[in-house]
This record gives sequence, C-alpha cells and structure tokens, in this order.
Amino acid sequence: MAGHSKFKNIQYRKGAQDKKRAKQFSKIGREIQIAVKIAGTDPESNPRLRLAITKARSVNMPKDNVDRAINKNNTDNTEYSEVRYEGYGPFGTAFIVEALTDNKNRTASEIRSIFSKNGGNLGETGSVSFNFDKVGEIQIKGNLEDTILEELMDYGLEDYNNEDEITYLYCKFESLVSLEKVVRDKNIEIDSALIIWKPNMAVKIEKEDELNRLIKLNDDLEDNDDVQNCFSNLDFDSSLLEGSNA
Repeated sequence: MAGHSKFKNIQYRKGAQDKKRAKQFSKIGREIQIAVKIAGTDPESNPRLRLAITKARSVNMPKDNVDRAINKNNTDNTEYSEVRYEGYGPFGTAFIVEALTDNKNRTASEIRSIFSKNGGNLGETGSVSFNFDKVGEIQIKGNLEDTILEELMDYGLEDYNNEDEITYLYCKFESLVSLEKVVRDKNIEIDSALIIWKPNMAVKIEKEDELNRLIKLNDDLEDNDDVQNCFSNLDFDSSLLEGSNA
C-alpha cells in the first residue's frame, strides 16, 4: 500500500515549537480543560482528554502542567467555543485555522487582520476546505513492520507514510481514538495522535522569499492566543529552509 507523500506542514518545525513553548503549553492546557468539561477527568473513558494528553507529551509538557489543566475546571468558569476559520494566503495557498475562544467577534477580527497584513484574506466557511481531507494522524518514531501495518488496517488504518524516521498513520477522523488505542495496546510508543486537515491539493512553493512570507503568515496565526491549530496546503522543498532565517 503506497503511502501519501508527507505534507511538510510548517507547524511542526522544531525551531518554532521551541520559541513558543510556553504559549503552546497554555493552548494545550485549554484543550485539556474543554475535554474535562465535556466528559470528565478519566483519560480511559474520555478519548478527547486522552488525545490531548498525548499531544501534551509530544511537546514535553510537564506532568504538573497537565494535572493543573485537568483540575482547573474547579476554579475557571470561562466558556470557550470551538471555531474554524478558512482563508487564502498569498501565491494561491489555502489555510484552515482552528480556535478556542471566549469571544468569537474578537477572534474573527484578529484572524481577519492577520490574513490582511500578510497578503491574504479571510474567507467564508467552506471556501477552502475542499482543498483538505479531515483525517486522523498518528505519528510514531521509526518504521513499523509490514505485518503490523497490515493488522492495523483491520482497525481503521487507511494509509501510511515513512519520512525522516517517522511513520505517519492515517485513518478516518472518527476512527482515530480506536486506532490510537490499538496501537497503544501493542506497546508502540506514540509521538502524537491528532485530527488534522490534510491537503489533497498542495501548492508547491519554489522561491525562498515566497516561503518566508507564508511562514510569517502561519507564525502570526499560531501566535494568536485563541488559535489552537493552523493547517495550509503549502508544500516546499526542505532545502529552501536552509537559507531561511525563519
């Protein structure tokens, strides 16, 4: 079974994660709070919480921070709404932005401004999502044996890819929780398990200055306190980053 060519989503650049670690912990903490509010504090009976904790581990979020987020609902009564924004970046690119906000009007205004300042514009819901497939993605360090991959297909695995010593498993987003549990039960260490928007129509960027402009847009979106995840259909050769200061 041929795997998809892994989309080089710039949100996974380690340099960016290091610079924004504290803010990243805060955002994951908010995800944990929402999960607890919906279905309680037990990760085994609360799949959303389990995935949020897996995400926390993938960025080395300290256990004390995770525990505080789980218990914060006892003192924090803030009501958050989940919102998705779709927009256009320069050079024909498309972006999907997921946010948790306590003020939809404020967040929409801020996201619209970020797109505008970076040569893009905020679109209507559905305006760019046809460029993406909403799927579950599990990341595992190293390569899995073919026999294991074949077995996982019986539990929802639809596609996979190996890149840079990482195995990416893809499934329907509804199957992510059950597939993640099967992988975990096999004592396979999971780096991350996420619902993502995976591009089905990538835009290839071949000039460093264009890539830097798109990285700036992506980084500005991720810097927003309400933004949880940012996805684009940008694709590029990693050699462009070698000469980039981004």
